[in-house]
Amino acid sequence: MALAAVRRQPKRPGRRVASAIDNLPGAADESAMTDETDDILNRLPARLKEARRAQGLSLEAVANLSGVSRSMVSQIERGESSPTISTLWNLTRALQVDFAGLLDAAPANDRIDVIRAAEAPTIDNMGEGCRIRILSPPEEAGHHEVYELIFAPGGALRSKPHTRGATEQLTIIEGSVTVTSGMAEKPLNLGDTARYAADVPHAIVASGGAARAFLIVKDA
Repeated sequence: MALAAVRRQPKRPGRRVASAIDNLPGAADESAMTDETDDILNRLPARLKEARRAQGLSLEAVANLSGVSRSMVSQIERGESSPTISTLWNLTRALQVDFAGLLDAAPANDRIDVIRAAEAPTIDNMGEGCRIRILSPPEEAGHHEVYELIFAPGGALRSKPHTRGATEQLTIIEGSVTVTSGMAEKPLNLGDTARYAADVPHAIVASGGAARAFLIVKDA
Protein backbone atom coordinates (compact mmCIF):
# COMPACT_ATOMS: atom_id res chain seq x y z
CA MET A 1 0.00 0.00 0.00
CA ALA A 2 1.25 3.48 -0.82
CA LEU A 3 0.30 4.79 2.60
CA ALA A 4 2.58 2.23 4.24
CA ALA A 5 5.59 4.06 2.82
CA VAL A 6 4.66 7.33 4.55
CA ARG A 7 6.68 7.71 7.74
CA ARG A 8 4.95 9.48 10.59
CA GLN A 9 6.82 11.17 13.38
CA PRO A 10 5.76 9.01 16.36
CA LYS A 11 4.37 10.69 19.41
CA ARG A 12 6.29 10.08 22.59
CA PRO A 13 4.56 7.06 24.13
CA GLY A 14 3.71 6.67 27.75
CA ARG A 15 3.27 10.32 28.76
CA ARG A 16 -0.45 9.96 29.47
CA VAL A 17 0.27 6.87 31.55
CA ALA A 18 3.12 8.63 33.34
CA SER A 19 1.02 11.71 34.02
CA ALA A 20 -1.75 9.63 35.55
CA ILE A 21 0.74 7.76 37.74
CA ASP A 22 2.39 11.02 38.81
CA ASN A 23 -0.94 12.34 40.05
CA LEU A 24 -1.40 9.46 42.49
CA PRO A 25 -0.80 10.24 46.19
CA GLY A 26 2.87 9.94 47.09
CA ALA A 27 4.07 9.88 43.47
CA ALA A 28 7.00 12.04 42.42
CA ASP A 29 6.55 15.22 40.38
CA GLU A 30 6.96 14.87 36.61
CA SER A 31 10.14 16.94 36.76
CA ALA A 32 11.66 14.23 38.97
CA MET A 33 11.05 11.40 36.52
CA THR A 34 14.28 9.64 35.68
CA ASP A 35 15.61 8.71 32.27
CA GLU A 36 15.09 5.09 33.30
CA THR A 37 11.36 5.67 33.80
CA ASP A 38 11.10 7.37 30.40
CA ASP A 39 12.93 4.43 28.83
CA ILE A 40 10.49 1.96 30.41
CA LEU A 41 7.50 3.89 29.07
CA ASN A 42 9.08 4.12 25.63
CA ARG A 43 9.32 0.32 25.52
CA LEU A 44 5.61 -0.11 26.21
CA PRO A 45 4.33 -0.18 22.57
CA ALA A 46 6.78 -2.89 21.51
CA ARG A 47 6.04 -4.97 24.61
CA LEU A 48 2.29 -4.77 24.00
CA LYS A 49 2.82 -6.06 20.47
CA GLU A 50 5.11 -8.85 21.72
CA ALA A 51 2.54 -9.90 24.34
CA ARG A 52 -0.22 -9.98 21.71
CA ARG A 53 1.83 -12.06 19.29
CA ALA A 54 2.96 -14.42 22.05
CA GLN A 55 -0.73 -15.17 22.69
CA GLY A 56 -1.34 -15.66 18.96
CA LEU A 57 -3.95 -12.91 18.93
CA SER A 58 -4.84 -10.61 16.06
CA LEU A 59 -5.53 -6.91 16.53
CA GLU A 60 -9.21 -7.70 16.03
CA ALA A 61 -9.13 -10.37 18.75
CA VAL A 62 -7.49 -8.00 21.25
CA ALA A 63 -10.06 -5.34 20.40
CA ASN A 64 -12.91 -7.78 21.06
CA LEU A 65 -11.41 -8.98 24.34
CA SER A 66 -10.43 -5.57 25.70
CA GLY A 67 -13.15 -3.25 24.39
CA VAL A 68 -10.42 -1.00 22.94
CA SER A 69 -10.95 -0.26 19.25
CA ARG A 70 -8.78 -2.08 16.71
CA SER A 71 -7.44 1.20 15.35
CA MET A 72 -6.49 2.38 18.85
CA VAL A 73 -4.67 -0.89 19.62
CA SER A 74 -2.75 -0.51 16.37
CA GLN A 75 -1.85 3.13 17.09
CA ILE A 76 -0.63 2.24 20.60
CA GLU A 77 1.54 -0.58 19.25
CA ARG A 78 3.07 1.79 16.68
CA GLY A 79 3.75 4.42 19.34
CA GLU A 80 1.37 6.88 17.69
CA SER A 81 -0.98 7.10 20.67
CA SER A 82 -0.34 6.90 24.40
CA PRO A 83 -2.82 4.78 26.39
CA THR A 84 -4.68 6.06 29.41
CA ILE A 85 -4.50 4.04 32.61
CA SER A 86 -7.99 2.68 31.87
CA THR A 87 -7.03 1.61 28.34
CA LEU A 88 -3.80 0.02 29.53
CA TRP A 89 -5.71 -1.88 32.22
CA ASN A 90 -8.16 -3.27 29.65
CA LEU A 91 -5.32 -4.30 27.33
CA THR A 92 -3.30 -6.03 30.02
CA ARG A 93 -6.38 -7.93 31.23
CA ALA A 94 -7.12 -9.06 27.66
CA LEU A 95 -3.50 -10.18 27.20
CA GLN A 96 -3.43 -11.89 30.62
CA VAL A 97 -0.35 -9.94 31.77
CA ASP A 98 0.15 -7.18 34.30
CA PHE A 99 1.97 -3.92 33.71
CA ALA A 100 5.18 -5.29 35.22
CA GLY A 101 4.88 -8.37 33.03
CA LEU A 102 4.82 -6.22 29.91
CA LEU A 103 8.12 -4.61 30.89
CA ASP A 104 9.80 -7.78 32.11
CA ALA A 105 12.35 -9.17 29.69
CA ALA A 106 12.05 -12.70 31.12
CA PRO A 107 10.88 -15.29 28.57
CA ALA A 108 7.35 -16.69 28.88
CA ASN A 109 8.61 -20.07 30.11
CA ASP A 110 10.19 -18.35 33.13
CA ARG A 111 6.87 -16.92 34.31
CA ILE A 112 3.92 -18.41 36.17
CA ASP A 113 0.55 -16.77 35.55
CA VAL A 114 -1.86 -17.13 38.48
CA ILE A 115 -5.58 -16.44 38.76
CA ARG A 116 -6.34 -16.02 42.46
CA ALA A 117 -9.56 -17.60 43.71
CA ALA A 118 -11.19 -14.23 44.35
CA GLU A 119 -10.16 -12.89 40.90
CA ALA A 120 -11.66 -15.55 38.63
CA PRO A 121 -14.54 -14.06 36.59
CA THR A 122 -17.94 -15.62 37.18
CA ILE A 123 -21.22 -16.05 35.32
CA ASP A 124 -24.32 -16.23 37.48
CA ASN A 125 -27.18 -15.91 34.99
CA MET A 126 -26.68 -18.86 32.60
CA GLY A 127 -28.07 -21.66 34.74
CA GLU A 128 -30.68 -22.32 37.38
CA GLY A 129 -28.98 -22.38 40.77
CA CYS A 130 -25.62 -22.72 39.06
CA ARG A 131 -22.63 -20.42 39.40
CA ILE A 132 -19.92 -20.65 36.72
CA ARG A 133 -16.30 -19.65 37.40
CA ILE A 134 -14.19 -19.08 34.28
CA LEU A 135 -10.72 -20.61 34.72
CA SER A 136 -9.36 -20.44 31.16
CA PRO A 137 -7.80 -17.29 29.64
CA PRO A 138 -9.92 -15.10 27.33
CA GLU A 139 -7.99 -16.06 24.20
CA GLU A 140 -9.12 -19.69 24.63
CA ALA A 141 -12.79 -18.76 24.27
CA GLY A 142 -14.32 -20.88 21.55
CA HIS A 143 -11.40 -23.34 21.52
CA HIS A 144 -10.56 -24.90 24.90
CA GLU A 145 -12.56 -23.49 27.79
CA VAL A 146 -12.27 -24.51 31.45
CA TYR A 147 -14.97 -23.80 34.04
CA GLU A 148 -15.81 -24.61 37.63
CA LEU A 149 -19.53 -25.29 38.10
CA ILE A 150 -21.04 -24.70 41.55
CA PHE A 151 -24.59 -26.05 41.90
CA ALA A 152 -27.13 -25.28 44.58
CA PRO A 153 -29.36 -28.27 45.48
CA GLY A 154 -31.38 -29.08 42.38
CA GLY A 155 -29.43 -26.56 40.29
CA ALA A 156 -29.06 -27.10 36.56
CA LEU A 157 -27.08 -25.90 33.57
CA ARG A 158 -28.85 -26.51 30.25
CA SER A 159 -27.10 -25.70 26.98
CA LYS A 160 -28.05 -25.43 23.35
CA PRO A 161 -25.84 -27.23 20.79
CA HIS A 162 -22.35 -25.78 20.40
CA THR A 163 -20.43 -25.79 17.11
CA ARG A 164 -20.38 -29.06 15.14
CA GLY A 165 -17.95 -31.55 16.66
CA ALA A 166 -17.70 -29.80 20.04
CA THR A 167 -17.29 -32.01 23.11
CA GLU A 168 -17.36 -31.57 26.88
CA GLN A 169 -15.52 -33.34 29.70
CA LEU A 170 -17.05 -33.13 33.17
CA THR A 171 -15.38 -34.25 36.43
CA ILE A 172 -17.38 -34.30 39.67
CA ILE A 173 -15.48 -33.04 42.72
CA GLU A 174 -18.42 -32.72 45.13
CA GLY A 175 -21.91 -34.21 45.26
CA SER A 176 -23.60 -35.93 42.32
CA VAL A 177 -25.17 -34.83 39.03
CA THR A 178 -27.06 -36.24 36.08
CA VAL A 179 -25.74 -35.51 32.60
CA THR A 180 -27.79 -35.64 29.42
CA SER A 181 -26.45 -35.35 25.87
CA GLY A 182 -29.01 -35.70 23.13
CA MET A 183 -31.05 -38.79 24.10
CA ALA A 184 -28.36 -40.24 26.41
CA GLU A 185 -28.43 -39.80 30.20
CA LYS A 186 -25.91 -40.81 32.89
CA PRO A 187 -25.67 -40.27 36.67
CA LEU A 188 -22.26 -39.14 37.94
CA ASN A 189 -20.92 -39.31 41.49
CA LEU A 190 -17.88 -37.93 43.29
CA GLY A 191 -14.72 -38.56 41.24
CA ASP A 192 -16.56 -39.64 38.07
CA THR A 193 -15.63 -38.14 34.69
CA ALA A 194 -17.90 -38.06 31.65
CA ARG A 195 -17.09 -37.13 28.05
CA TYR A 196 -19.96 -36.39 25.71
CA ALA A 197 -21.07 -34.57 22.57
CA ALA A 198 -21.83 -30.88 23.04
CA ASP A 199 -23.11 -30.23 19.51
CA VAL A 200 -26.53 -31.47 20.60
CA PRO A 201 -28.77 -30.17 23.41
CA HIS A 202 -27.14 -31.15 26.72
CA ALA A 203 -27.61 -30.51 30.43
CA ILE A 204 -26.04 -31.00 33.85
CA VAL A 205 -28.41 -31.24 36.81
CA ALA A 206 -27.51 -31.57 40.51
CA SER A 207 -29.23 -34.84 41.45
CA GLY A 208 -29.62 -34.26 45.18
CA GLY A 209 -27.83 -31.72 47.30
CA ALA A 210 -25.21 -29.17 46.31
CA ALA A 211 -22.58 -30.23 43.77
CA ARG A 212 -19.37 -28.96 42.24
CA ALA A 213 -17.62 -29.96 39.03
CA PHE A 214 -14.89 -29.01 36.57
CA LEU A 215 -16.02 -28.65 32.96
CA ILE A 216 -13.77 -28.56 29.89
CA VAL A 217 -15.37 -27.47 26.61
CA LYS A 218 -13.46 -28.30 23.42
CA ASP A 219 -14.29 -27.01 19.98
CA ALA A 220 -13.84 -29.36 17.03
